[in-house]
Order: sequence, then structure tokens, then C-alpha cells
Amino acid sequence: MTDLSMMGAAELAEGYRSGDLSPVEATQAALDAISEHDEAVNAYVLVDSEGALSAAAESEKRWRGNSPLGPADGIPTAIKDILITEGWPTLRGSNLIAAEGDWSEDAPSVARLREAGCVLLGKTTTPEFAWKGVTDSIRQGVTTNPWGADLTSGGSSGGSATAVGLGMGTWSVGTDGGGSVRIPASFTGTTALKPTYGLIPHYPASPFGTLSHAGPMTRSVRDAAAMLDLLTGFDARDWSAMPTPTSSFLEGLDDGVEGLRIAFSPNLGFVRNDPEVEQAVRAAVQVLVDAGAVVEEIDPGFADPVEAFHVLWFAGAAKVLESYPEGSLDRIDPGLRRCVEQGRELSASDFLDATAVRMDLGLKMALLHERYDVLVTPTMPIAAFPGGQPSPDGWDSDLWTSWTPYTYPFNMTQQPALSVPCGFTSDERPVGLQVVGRRHADALVLRAGRAYEQRTDWASRVPTLIRNAENGRS
Repeated sequence: MTDLSMMGAAELAEGYRSGDLSPVEATQAALDAISEHDEAVNAYVLVDSEGALSAAAESEKRWRGNSPLGPADGIPTAIKDILITEGWPTLRGSNLIAAEGDWSEDAPSVARLREAGCVLLGKTTTPEFAWKGVTDSIRQGVTTNPWGADLTSGGSSGGSATAVGLGMGTWSVGTDGGGSVRIPASFTGTTALKPTYGLIPHYPASPFGTLSHAGPMTRSVRDAAAMLDLLTGFDARDWSAMPTPTSSFLEGLDDGVEGLRIAFSPNLGFVRNDPEVEQAVRAAVQVLVDAGAVVEEIDPGFADPVEAFHVLWFAGAAKVLESYPEGSLDRIDPGLRRCVEQGRELSASDFLDATAVRMDLGLKMALLHERYDVLVTPTMPIAAFPGGQPSPDGWDSDLWTSWTPYTYPFNMTQQPALSVPCGFTSDERPVGLQVVGRRHADALVLRAGRAYEQRTDWASRVPTLIRNAENGRS
């Protein structure tokens, strides 16, 4: 029997339409998966079973009456606990935020999902204020991985990635300020898109400014495209929000990559990869070649922009604490505290210098995309390492940017960047392939990722924790 919790959104919608499946059944399957797995991985900070089942029952009535709100009506959905959600506390992984409060408003992305009839299951874990690339916090503890409860999920949208990877929700919406949907997607064998900045409205504004994006987190590129259709509605609360797209991101998704000009950079000119990661990514690039793409291996010609990124990121971290009372610095994640302290030492000139680096990087990438349609890289130079620690064993730095060199540059440039599963290490830890496009070329990035996905079966592999649970029941 097919596990409803691991079905994609399109499959569920077709089942709802035919009457073979129901939103109540799918929601209960997701809640059952949460009951079975979440104690081991700590992906949720709030689960509203009663509210979810009630919403699913209403969705079922609409489908039976041939009046669904759309194809996503009744799809079990998780929300990262950074995005404000009506009726639920948004604690952001921090002891500085009280659960009691005025939770009377939805973030734009949450509002769009609710309007589409999605069944909201609950809120997923995040490190404090989403500040780093692993998901642990003083308040909520450590979140781990579908492929091993001893492994990190990555971050900062690690709770969402792990939830989706284990069927504890068909999809989720996360945020990405330096890789926060793509890092955990790579580590958990799931799919995630950081879209062009402004395509998904964001409110309240992130303290990390225009680095921060919201994005779909799914188990397939098709679902990522379908979810992006839901999330992109214009919202006036975001001054930088783009107009609502006039076409679906599903249109042309299966058109393939025949003749597409792809730049492949295995290391951006400054990264050292785990050999097994590089082997998997090179094999993935060959799949694109075999599909008809014209691939050239290149060095994109820019230096590591990490110092400029740090200025922008640390300044944002300092801004986070401004609205909290004196003494708050002593109550936060020690790593975040160090970032805040460094951010408070920065000058306006420092910020403008970093912005100049950002603008130059954006120019270099714009010129690169005059020659190439997309850029392909590893998503991460490594696979998941043990949970509860800030970096891999023996690493030369505990700062998360030291092991995420492929993700933060494209937050600086605001380009769309997709991570899709592209293989495993010998000890069965997932590896991700990143596809980057020019600004506003989100549909093309999704198309390239879909072409790869159609020719492989990585996205359909069953995670270790699910297999172990199934073996335990047999």
C-alpha cells in the first residue's frame, strides 16, 4: 500500500479529485509520521492536530462538492517558525520571545498557503533567529536528519527539511538568508528553491535585510514549482515585492535541457570538496550532458565574498537584538552573541564597502549569464556531519559560513538557486546539486532541475529512519 505521507502534492490532488484519496486521510498520515518520527529528529516546535484535521475535513467537503480552492487544497503543510502565523506563537527558537502575544497576522507566504486551502500542521524548528547553518537552539534543542538521527539536518530551515523528508508534511515554506533552505535540502536529500529576491513577499522585514528570501521546500522539483505558484502573490506589506506572476511555474517545466548552455563550476575557484561529493556532482553534470545540455567547466572569476557577507550578516544580527531589553545578550546562543558583538563594531563605511563587493559580484554574475543560461555547482562541499555541533569534526572554524561557500554568494546577488538530490556518499549521506540562474529566471532553474530529476531516482529514495521504522514493524 502506498504511504500517503510520502506522496507528492500532485499525486494527492489527483487522488482528491478522483475521490480515491481524501485530505483527512493525507493529513492523518502526516500526523502519524510526526508521531512516529519526530521524537527522534525534533523537527516540530508546535503541532496542531485538532486544527489540521478540522481544516482537512473542510477541504474534503470542498473536493466532494467539486469546489476546491485550487490544486493545493488539502495538502499537509509545515511552516518554519520564523514566519508569523495567525493563532500560533512564532518563537524563532529564542528564549527572548514569549509564547503569549498578539499572533493575529499571517506572513505573506503563510497567507497564500492558507488561501489555497493547504492544511497547516504546525511550526518547524529553527536556530535562534535563523542565524546559522545548523538547526539547534537553547530553547528548542537539536534537530537531526531523516538519514540518521545522529546527523545534523543543516539549517536554518532544518526542521522543515527533516519534516518534509520524513513525510511529516508534504511540503513546507522556509527562509534563506545565506543558504537556509538549500543547506538542509542538500543534507536531507530533499529539494528546495531560493527564488529571486522579491518574488515571494516577506513580512515582517528580516533584520538581515535583502539577503533574506522565503522559498518552497519539497520532495520534488515539480512540487517546488507548484508551491512557488502559491507563494508568489503580491503583498503590499513588502515594499520590495514583485508583481504576481501571470503564468504558472509548471508551464514548460518538462521541456528539458536540449541545447541549454550550462556553466559547471566544481569549486567556484576557491572551494575544496569532499571527494565523494565531487564525484556525485560530476556524475550529475554528465546526466545533463546526456540530456542534451551544452556544458562547459569554468571558474566564474570571483573571489570568495565571505568577508563582505559577514559584514552584512553581522550587521543584521546586531539589528535583531535592538528591540530587546538590556541583558538579552546574555540569554542568546553564544555564537549569535559573538556575531552581534562584531556587528555592533561595524561602521556605515564598512557596510557600504560590503555592499560594493555585493554589487560587483552581481555584475560578474549578470555578465556570466550572458554566456550561460544556468550555473551548476555542488550545493555543499560536504555531506551532513554529526548533529549538535556547529561544524564538521576537525574543521578549522566553527562559523557556519566556513562550510557553506556555495550558498551565501547567491543571496548577495539575489539570484534563484535550486538544490536537488544528486546522490549519496558511501555511508548513505545525501549530496545536493545546485542550479543557479540569472535574476528572474526561476522557471529556467526549475526546468533544469526537473530535467535532471526526471533521469534519476535520488529524490525517491526512502530515508534510513523510515526504513528502520518499517523493519521494526515487520
